[in-house]
Amino acid sequence: MTRYADAPTRTVHADNGIDYAYRRLEPASASDALTLVLLQHFRGNLDNWDPALIDALADDRPVITFDNTGVGATTGSTPHTIAEMAGDAVAFLTALELDRIDLLGFSIGSFVAQDITLTRPAMVRRLILASSAPQGAAGMHGWAREVIEAVGSPQTKPEGYLSVFFAPSDASQAAGRECFARFGERSEGHDAPSTWATRLAQYDAVNDWGIANHGLLQRVEAITQPVFVANGDSDPMILPRYSYLLAGLIPDSTIRLYPDSAHGFLFQHHAEFAADVDAFLTA
Repeated sequence: MTRYADAPTRTVHADNGIDYAYRRLEPASASDALTLVLLQHFRGNLDNWDPALIDALADDRPVITFDNTGVGATTGSTPHTIAEMAGDAVAFLTALELDRIDLLGFSIGSFVAQDITLTRPAMVRRLILASSAPQGAAGMHGWAREVIEAVGSPQTKPEGYLSVFFAPSDASQAAGRECFARFGERSEGHDAPSTWATRLAQYDAVNDWGIANHGLLQRVEAITQPVFVANGDSDPMILPRYSYLLAGLIPDSTIRLYPDSAHGFLFQHHAEFAADVDAFLTA
Protein backbone atom coordinates (compact mmCIF):
# COMPACT_ATOMS: atom_id res chain seq x y z
CA MET A 1 0.00 0.00 0.00
CA THR A 2 1.25 3.48 -0.84
CA ARG A 3 1.82 5.58 2.27
CA TYR A 4 -0.05 8.85 2.58
CA ALA A 5 3.28 10.68 2.70
CA ASP A 6 4.01 9.34 -0.79
CA ALA A 7 0.52 9.47 -2.31
CA PRO A 8 0.38 11.63 -5.44
CA THR A 9 -1.96 14.59 -5.63
CA ARG A 10 -4.52 14.10 -8.39
CA THR A 11 -7.02 16.47 -9.98
CA VAL A 12 -10.57 15.98 -11.19
CA HIS A 13 -12.75 18.51 -13.01
CA ALA A 14 -16.34 18.78 -11.76
CA ASP A 15 -19.48 20.04 -13.47
CA ASN A 16 -19.43 23.18 -11.29
CA GLY A 17 -16.26 24.26 -13.11
CA ILE A 18 -13.92 23.52 -10.21
CA ASP A 19 -10.71 21.46 -10.45
CA TYR A 20 -10.43 19.53 -7.17
CA ALA A 21 -7.10 18.38 -5.74
CA TYR A 22 -7.28 15.04 -3.95
CA ARG A 23 -5.31 12.02 -2.80
CA ARG A 24 -6.49 8.42 -2.80
CA LEU A 25 -5.10 5.45 -0.88
CA GLU A 26 -6.03 1.84 -1.61
CA PRO A 27 -5.69 -1.07 0.84
CA ALA A 28 -2.88 -3.54 0.23
CA SER A 29 -5.33 -6.39 -0.43
CA ALA A 30 -8.59 -6.45 -2.35
CA SER A 31 -11.52 -5.03 -0.41
CA ASP A 32 -15.21 -4.54 -1.13
CA ALA A 33 -15.48 -1.86 1.56
CA LEU A 34 -16.98 1.48 0.59
CA THR A 35 -14.63 4.41 0.06
CA LEU A 36 -14.11 6.54 3.16
CA VAL A 37 -14.03 10.24 2.27
CA LEU A 38 -12.48 12.75 4.69
CA LEU A 39 -13.42 16.43 5.14
CA GLN A 40 -10.69 18.64 6.59
CA HIS A 41 -10.50 21.12 9.48
CA PHE A 42 -10.43 24.94 9.53
CA ARG A 43 -7.66 26.25 7.22
CA GLY A 44 -6.35 22.72 6.64
CA ASN A 45 -5.24 21.31 3.30
CA LEU A 46 -4.11 17.88 2.07
CA ASP A 47 -0.82 18.13 3.96
CA ASN A 48 -2.54 18.75 7.30
CA TRP A 49 -3.83 15.21 7.70
CA ASP A 50 -1.68 13.07 9.98
CA PRO A 51 -0.10 10.41 7.71
CA ALA A 52 -0.22 7.85 10.52
CA LEU A 53 -3.98 8.25 10.79
CA ILE A 54 -4.63 8.08 7.04
CA ASP A 55 -2.39 5.02 6.63
CA ALA A 56 -4.25 3.24 9.44
CA LEU A 57 -7.67 4.12 8.04
CA ALA A 58 -6.62 2.81 4.61
CA ASP A 59 -5.58 -0.63 5.89
CA ASP A 60 -8.94 -2.15 4.94
CA ARG A 61 -10.67 0.34 2.63
CA PRO A 62 -10.04 3.05 0.04
CA VAL A 63 -9.57 6.48 1.59
CA ILE A 64 -9.87 9.86 -0.15
CA THR A 65 -8.78 13.25 1.15
CA PHE A 66 -9.45 16.40 -0.88
CA ASP A 67 -9.32 20.18 -0.90
CA ASN A 68 -12.78 21.68 -1.18
CA THR A 69 -13.41 24.72 -3.38
CA GLY A 70 -10.82 27.47 -2.96
CA VAL A 71 -8.74 25.48 -0.46
CA GLY A 72 -5.11 24.54 -1.15
CA ALA A 73 -4.60 23.51 -4.76
CA THR A 74 -8.31 23.35 -5.63
CA THR A 75 -9.52 26.18 -7.87
CA GLY A 76 -12.31 28.67 -7.20
CA SER A 77 -13.18 30.84 -4.20
CA THR A 78 -13.98 29.38 -0.80
CA PRO A 79 -17.72 29.76 -0.02
CA HIS A 80 -18.90 31.64 3.05
CA THR A 81 -21.53 29.09 4.14
CA ILE A 82 -21.49 25.44 5.13
CA ALA A 83 -24.36 24.69 2.74
CA GLU A 84 -22.32 25.93 -0.24
CA MET A 85 -19.30 23.94 0.92
CA ALA A 86 -21.48 20.83 1.11
CA GLY A 87 -22.77 21.43 -2.41
CA ASP A 88 -19.21 21.77 -3.68
CA ALA A 89 -18.18 18.55 -1.91
CA VAL A 90 -21.08 16.72 -3.56
CA ALA A 91 -19.90 18.04 -6.94
CA PHE A 92 -16.45 16.57 -6.22
CA LEU A 93 -17.91 13.20 -5.23
CA THR A 94 -20.09 13.18 -8.32
CA ALA A 95 -17.07 13.92 -10.52
CA LEU A 96 -15.41 10.80 -9.09
CA GLU A 97 -18.63 8.83 -9.63
CA LEU A 98 -18.92 8.09 -5.92
CA ASP A 99 -22.63 7.68 -5.30
CA ARG A 100 -22.33 5.72 -2.03
CA ILE A 101 -19.63 6.41 0.58
CA ASP A 102 -18.72 6.43 4.24
CA LEU A 103 -17.94 9.96 5.43
CA LEU A 104 -15.62 11.36 8.10
CA GLY A 105 -15.77 15.07 8.86
CA PHE A 106 -13.29 16.79 11.16
CA SER A 107 -14.06 20.20 12.76
CA ILE A 108 -15.53 22.48 10.07
CA GLY A 109 -15.45 19.37 7.88
CA SER A 110 -17.88 17.74 10.30
CA PHE A 111 -20.33 20.59 9.74
CA VAL A 112 -20.05 20.01 5.99
CA ALA A 113 -20.48 16.26 6.54
CA GLN A 114 -23.73 16.83 8.44
CA ASP A 115 -25.11 18.97 5.62
CA ILE A 116 -24.13 16.43 2.96
CA THR A 117 -25.83 13.68 4.94
CA LEU A 118 -29.01 15.73 5.35
CA THR A 119 -29.23 16.88 1.73
CA ARG A 120 -27.92 13.71 0.03
CA PRO A 121 -28.93 10.93 2.45
CA ALA A 122 -28.70 8.20 -0.17
CA MET A 123 -25.02 9.04 -0.71
CA VAL A 124 -23.86 8.42 2.88
CA ARG A 125 -23.95 4.96 4.48
CA ARG A 126 -22.21 5.72 7.80
CA LEU A 127 -20.97 8.99 9.29
CA ILE A 128 -18.11 9.90 11.64
CA LEU A 129 -18.20 13.36 13.24
CA ALA A 130 -14.89 14.36 14.87
CA SER A 131 -14.65 17.53 17.00
CA SER A 132 -18.14 18.54 15.95
CA ALA A 133 -21.25 20.51 16.89
CA PRO A 134 -24.77 20.70 15.47
CA GLN A 135 -25.97 23.79 13.63
CA GLY A 136 -27.79 26.27 15.84
CA ALA A 137 -26.30 25.18 19.17
CA ALA A 138 -26.21 27.92 21.79
CA GLY A 139 -22.71 29.24 22.51
CA MET A 140 -21.23 28.26 19.13
CA HIS A 141 -21.39 31.71 17.50
CA GLY A 142 -17.63 32.26 17.20
CA TRP A 143 -14.70 30.68 19.01
CA ALA A 144 -13.04 31.82 22.22
CA ARG A 145 -10.62 34.70 21.75
CA GLU A 146 -7.55 32.66 22.65
CA VAL A 147 -8.54 30.00 20.13
CA ILE A 148 -9.02 32.32 17.18
CA GLU A 149 -5.81 34.15 18.08
CA ALA A 150 -3.95 30.83 18.07
CA VAL A 151 -5.26 29.38 14.80
CA GLY A 152 -6.92 32.31 13.04
CA SER A 153 -4.15 34.89 12.79
CA PRO A 154 -2.51 35.68 9.43
CA GLN A 155 0.70 33.89 10.42
CA THR A 156 0.03 30.93 12.68
CA LYS A 157 2.77 29.49 14.86
CA PRO A 158 3.40 25.92 16.04
CA GLU A 159 2.79 26.99 19.64
CA GLY A 160 -0.71 28.19 18.76
CA TYR A 161 -1.52 24.96 16.95
CA LEU A 162 -0.27 22.89 19.88
CA SER A 163 -2.36 24.91 22.35
CA VAL A 164 -5.61 24.18 20.48
CA PHE A 165 -5.07 20.74 18.97
CA PHE A 166 -3.41 19.15 22.01
CA ALA A 167 -4.09 19.22 25.74
CA PRO A 168 -1.78 21.12 28.15
CA SER A 169 -0.27 17.96 29.67
CA ASP A 170 3.32 16.99 28.91
CA ALA A 171 2.12 13.75 27.29
CA SER A 172 -0.33 15.46 24.95
CA GLN A 173 2.13 18.21 23.99
CA ALA A 174 4.75 15.54 23.23
CA ALA A 175 2.19 13.78 21.03
CA GLY A 176 1.66 17.08 19.23
CA ARG A 177 5.35 17.44 18.48
CA GLU A 178 5.42 13.87 17.18
CA CYS A 179 2.49 14.75 14.94
CA PHE A 180 4.43 17.73 13.56
CA ALA A 181 7.28 15.38 12.70
CA ARG A 182 4.90 13.12 10.78
CA PHE A 183 3.58 16.11 8.85
CA GLY A 184 7.13 16.53 7.58
CA GLU A 185 7.39 13.01 6.15
CA ARG A 186 6.30 14.12 2.66
CA SER A 187 9.43 15.08 0.74
CA GLU A 188 7.84 16.36 -2.48
CA GLY A 189 4.52 17.20 -4.10
CA HIS A 190 3.30 19.42 -1.27
CA ASP A 191 -0.14 21.02 -1.41
CA ALA A 192 -0.58 24.77 -1.92
CA PRO A 193 -1.11 26.60 1.39
CA SER A 194 -4.59 27.83 2.22
CA THR A 195 -5.02 31.56 1.69
CA TRP A 196 -6.18 34.35 3.97
CA ALA A 197 -9.35 34.58 1.85
CA THR A 198 -10.08 30.94 2.67
CA ARG A 199 -9.58 31.60 6.36
CA LEU A 200 -12.02 34.54 6.29
CA ALA A 201 -14.64 32.62 4.33
CA GLN A 202 -14.41 29.56 6.56
CA TYR A 203 -14.74 31.62 9.73
CA ASP A 204 -17.78 33.36 8.26
CA ALA A 205 -19.25 29.89 7.68
CA VAL A 206 -18.40 28.80 11.23
CA ASN A 207 -20.07 31.90 12.68
CA ASP A 208 -23.17 31.43 10.54
CA TRP A 209 -23.39 27.76 11.57
CA GLY A 210 -23.11 28.78 15.22
CA ILE A 211 -25.96 31.31 15.38
CA ALA A 212 -28.28 29.95 18.06
CA ASN A 213 -31.43 28.62 16.39
CA HIS A 214 -33.55 25.94 18.01
CA GLY A 215 -35.28 25.05 14.74
CA LEU A 216 -31.98 24.44 12.96
CA LEU A 217 -30.70 22.52 15.98
CA GLN A 218 -33.55 20.05 15.58
CA ARG A 219 -32.66 19.54 11.90
CA VAL A 220 -29.88 17.10 12.81
CA GLU A 221 -32.51 14.72 14.18
CA ALA A 222 -33.30 13.83 10.55
CA ILE A 223 -29.97 11.99 10.20
CA THR A 224 -30.98 8.34 10.27
CA GLN A 225 -27.62 6.78 9.37
CA PRO A 226 -25.45 5.23 12.08
CA VAL A 227 -23.16 7.99 13.42
CA PHE A 228 -19.96 7.84 15.48
CA VAL A 229 -19.37 11.08 17.42
CA ALA A 230 -15.86 11.60 18.78
CA ASN A 231 -13.81 14.34 20.44
CA GLY A 232 -10.98 15.00 22.83
CA ASP A 233 -12.01 15.51 26.44
CA SER A 234 -10.26 18.91 26.60
CA ASP A 235 -11.10 20.47 23.21
CA PRO A 236 -11.09 24.29 23.61
CA MET A 237 -12.25 24.93 20.03
CA ILE A 238 -15.46 22.88 19.89
CA LEU A 239 -16.26 22.00 23.47
CA PRO A 240 -16.95 18.36 24.33
CA ARG A 241 -20.47 19.20 25.51
CA TYR A 242 -21.45 19.66 21.86
CA SER A 243 -20.45 16.06 21.18
CA TYR A 244 -22.92 14.93 23.82
CA LEU A 245 -25.56 17.24 22.33
CA LEU A 246 -25.00 15.73 18.88
CA ALA A 247 -25.18 12.19 20.19
CA GLY A 248 -28.38 13.01 22.03
CA LEU A 249 -30.04 14.48 18.96
CA ILE A 250 -29.04 11.89 16.35
CA PRO A 251 -31.24 8.79 16.69
CA ASP A 252 -28.61 6.12 15.88
CA SER A 253 -25.38 7.40 17.40
CA THR A 254 -22.50 6.31 19.58
CA ILE A 255 -20.03 8.64 21.29
CA ARG A 256 -16.49 8.49 22.63
CA LEU A 257 -14.30 11.15 24.19
CA TYR A 258 -10.57 10.39 24.13
CA PRO A 259 -8.60 11.14 27.32
CA ASP A 260 -6.01 13.88 27.82
CA SER A 261 -6.53 15.27 24.31
CA ALA A 262 -8.01 18.28 22.57
CA HIS A 263 -9.15 19.28 19.07
CA GLY A 264 -6.57 17.04 17.40
CA PHE A 265 -7.44 13.93 19.42
CA LEU A 266 -7.64 11.86 16.22
CA PHE A 267 -3.97 12.63 15.53
CA GLN A 268 -2.82 12.08 19.11
CA HIS A 269 -4.78 8.81 19.42
CA HIS A 270 -4.48 7.94 15.72
CA ALA A 271 -4.11 4.16 16.12
CA GLU A 272 -6.94 3.86 18.63
CA PHE A 273 -9.24 6.19 16.71
CA ALA A 274 -8.58 4.35 13.43
CA ALA A 275 -9.43 1.06 15.14
CA ASP A 276 -12.64 2.56 16.52
CA VAL A 277 -13.57 3.87 13.06
CA ASP A 278 -12.91 0.46 11.51
CA ALA A 279 -15.07 -1.25 14.15
CA PHE A 280 -17.84 1.27 13.53
CA LEU A 281 -17.73 0.94 9.76
CA THR A 282 -17.70 -2.86 9.82
CA ALA A 283 -20.32 -3.27 12.55
